[in-house]
Amino acid sequence: MDSPLTVLVAARDEEARIGRTIEELRRQFRGVEVIVADDGSRDATAAVAQAAGARVVRLPRRGKGQALTLGERVAAQGDLLLCDADLRGELRPLLDGDADVTVAAFARRQGGGFGIAKSAARRLIRLVSGHEAREPLSGQRRLTQRAREQVFPLAAGFGCETAMTADAARAGLGLGEVEVELEHRATGRNLRGFLHRGRQLRDILLAFGPQGRNHRGLRLPLVGWLVALPQPRLLPVAAIGVADDLWSGEERGFRAHVGKGTTTGVLKLVGIPAYALWRTRSVSGAILVGLAANMLNQLDTKPGRALKAYLIASLPLHAPKAIAVLLAPYDLREMVMLGDSGSNTLGAMLGFESVGRFTERQRWSAIAALAGLTLLGERRSLGGLIERTPVVRVLDGWGRQPE
Repeated sequence: MDSPLTVLVAARDEEARIGRTIEELRRQFRGVEVIVADDGSRDATAAVAQAAGARVVRLPRRGKGQALTLGERVAAQGDLLLCDADLRGELRPLLDGDADVTVAAFARRQGGGFGIAKSAARRLIRLVSGHEAREPLSGQRRLTQRAREQVFPLAAGFGCETAMTADAARAGLGLGEVEVELEHRATGRNLRGFLHRGRQLRDILLAFGPQGRNHRGLRLPLVGWLVALPQPRLLPVAAIGVADDLWSGEERGFRAHVGKGTTTGVLKLVGIPAYALWRTRSVSGAILVGLAANMLNQLDTKPGRALKAYLIASLPLHAPKAIAVLLAPYDLREMVMLGDSGSNTLGAMLGFESVGRFTERQRWSAIAALAGLTLLGERRSLGGLIERTPVVRVLDGWGRQPE
């Protein structure tokens, strides 16, 4: 191995094991920096890791993929060895060979369930990339600098390894697997084990769905389309938002989209009001729904902002609140994103509720207010205005992870 090496470990509540893991890693890879991305541990994981000689990156709890992504950013250029916090065994064979991504395959099976998560991971990798993976879930991997540039930021949570393999295969990188003698804390066929594998399967499925990047550059699943499931009338709005999430360009604002011509933003500008016109049989209703959808979309620039605005506006309108309340903790903790599908759908929901409750005069008053805010947003950042207004800034930042 000619390239410099850094070892990166994601850990949460591993004070009983992390010290021994780091000592073993430092024995195997002398002189190599070991970085521990502490994913919001509630115990002494960070202190134990630091005492054992690791460089610790302290993070709020976000999930494994996000922790590894933020830890990778402080690692020096060169090869990167990913390792789980509870591992025992020899990892030096991963440095042999010239593959861009080398994955450790356990020589002996330990614990596990019925193989549902692993089977799903293999099938998804094969479906999107054609690659046949023996160990799609293994967290022990050596990545070259070329591979790092292609696969980071990683998918969120426990879907990070499976998506990494698929991303590397689609990028044409060399993938290899090496059978090694390793041991780790196995999950059994008990309630705790099944809950863990259930979360793992959930994250794997989300990793192969719509993805977005938040203001930190973290790669997160876009789950805003869930808003429309309890409200079938909103499914067309959610579908238009999903199209914008998947295929939008760099254009922002009315003028940029109209100037470009055929964009997913123009699809939203035309499609949402057109659908609202068909549903409400009212020009004022169509305009109101379109502007409300756009307003929530303009606010969705920081975690939780659009959801808070929706919940506040939903109180006088008696709009549904359950799905927004359920999504809020995950959005605030940067584990998922609303995306255009979610923010447009929530805004459209407010618009439809307003159409049903407002008189014609009240509709046009609301349209005037929303149009004014939209024009303001074209000229100045609404997010910037929020952050410069003391009382609003405090409410906006409540529950959000620190910058």
